[in-house]
Formats: sequence, structure tokens, C-alpha cells
Amino acid sequence: MVEMYEIIYNYIKRYINIGWIRMDNNKALSTEQVADILHVSKSTIYDLIKKGEITSYKVGRKVRFTQEDVDNYIAKSRSLQIALSNKAFLQNDLVFELNQCCKNFIICGQDVILDVLSNYLRLNGVSALRAYIGSYDSLISLYQGKVQVTAAHLWDGDTDQYNIPYVRRLLPGIPAVIIHLTGRMQGFYVAKGNPKNIKTWNDFAREDITMINREKGAGSRVLLDENLRLLGISGRQINGYANETSSHLTVASAVSSGEVDVAIGSEKIAKQVDNIDFIPIKKERYQLIVKKDDLNTHEVMTMLKIVRSATFKKEFGNIGGYDTTDIGKIVAET
Repeated sequence: MVEMYEIIYNYIKRYINIGWIRMDNNKALSTEQVADILHVSKSTIYDLIKKGEITSYKVGRKVRFTQEDVDNYIAKSRSLQIALSNKAFLQNDLVFELNQCCKNFIICGQDVILDVLSNYLRLNGVSALRAYIGSYDSLISLYQGKVQVTAAHLWDGDTDQYNIPYVRRLLPGIPAVIIHLTGRMQGFYVAKGNPKNIKTWNDFAREDITMINREKGAGSRVLLDENLRLLGISGRQINGYANETSSHLTVASAVSSGEVDVAIGSEKIAKQVDNIDFIPIKKERYQLIVKKDDLNTHEVMTMLKIVRSATFKKEFGNIGGYDTTDIGKIVAET
């Protein structure tokens, strides 16, 4: 275990030193923002405060954090639930080292629903770890045998399907099973009142519009790029296309502050950020992918039992932004 913590700490320290973390220690962060940065629920943040594992302060009745508080928690935490802001630091080489030293059950993906799932797995005796990697890179990690489960929301413009075409392409020769987890709405973040009347993908190419993009391989980025391809629009025609970040919250905040006019993200994040409107564009399918050879293992069978349970479905059925219809259903085999 000590070896594993040293691996994590050294990677964190390395990426901090090379400047992948853009720290503003004086900026006050809300509970919702810290939860998004750490990819956990708000209740988990309150639990960390109660246990004294993360430093916070109060402004009136509101709990606030500095960036330094969050960075210190990330660097010092002895928990295996690690998530880092602005870049998916748990990259493929770190996932490989964790897998080699721990031999644990690793789930890739960036939604909080996966954090809750991994908590349930541990309660059921499965030692589950989390890797916060985008959909495209997660599938590559699954193909390379570095992880056991990946979550993806990759839209294919030619077939209007989610994930199946990508699983076939990125896992060549490997039979895989795709399991539906949740439906989520993707759309545009725009300024309150939508002053620039942004309604369609064509508007991204307007000279008076500036966007902020997600990183390559993220589901939201793939949705953008596929629609631009179908419309014959080059990214070079779009102001801000090359400006990338790996956080839904960061792109929404950029719109809120007036730095940019539009960004792409999920509906539930839009509800956490002031001064923006959400324009729904596409109902996406967020799904789990496992190798068919692993389907009958104890770990995967336990995972399926959990996601199909009434308890798990109820936990997310009442949260805005999640559609739990067909949760746990096997939708395809490749």
C-alpha cells in the first residue's frame, strides 16, 4: 500500500510542478465546485469536512474552500478515490502502475455516478478503484488490459449511435459487452438570456462567437467534432476551438464570467453555475463497457447486481440530469 501511495503522490507532484494545475489560491470555491473537481457528491464533501480531511471556512452560513485547500487534500489524501481538476491526471501510465501494484478492479470514467458505484462495490467486497479518464482514452485502456470497466458517451454521426461503433473500432478482435447506465442531456452553455441567439452547431462558426472546448477524446468534444464534420465546418473556422479544458465546470464558468460565448456540457452542471442558460441538444447514452470474457467474473457480476438494484436506481432517479430508464440493460455485444 505504501508503494501505491508513493506512486500517486509522485505523479501529482510531477504534474503540479510542470504547471498542469492552474492554481488560484485566493479564489473561493463552493461545495458544488469542489465536488465537481474531485468527482464526488456534495455529501462526500461534507463528510470530508466532518472528518477533518479537507480544510474549509465559512462565509456566513456558506462553506467555502481555497484552491490550496483542494490541492492539499489531493496531495495528502490516503483515499483511493482520487480526482484532479482541469486535467485527467490519472492517465494511462499511472493507471498501469496502479494496476500492477494493486491488482484491483479499476473503473474508468468521469461522472459522479461511477464514484457511487465504486463505493457500493467496496461495500460488497470488491476492491474498486477509480480512474478519471475521458471516454476515448478509457476504451484504449480497456483494450490494453489496464482497466476492467470503462464508461463512455461517444456519438457516431454516421449511424446516430452511441458507443457501439467506437467499441468495435477501438477493441478490434476483442468481444465486448455494452451495458446501459444512464441517459444524460448534452447541450450548449450560453450567457443568461442567450444574448447572441446561439441555437445550432452552425452558430459556432460565426465571427462574433467564441467558444471554449473540451479535451480530445471527451464525449462532449466528440459530439462537437462529429457534428462539425457532418456540416463541413473546420475547427479552424471557430474562435476558441483550440482552447481546451477537461472540466464541465470550467467551461460553464468561462461562459458565466463572459470569457467566452458558448461551451458544450451536461445539463446537471448548468444548474450549478450562475448566469448561464442551457440549450438542450442531444440526449446521450452513458454506458459501461466490459470485455465479454470478464462478464461472468465475481467483480462484474457484483457490479451488474448493484446497478440493476432498486436502491441504486432510486439514488439517481431523483437527481436532475439522470434518466435511469433501462439502467443495467445489456444493449449490445460486439
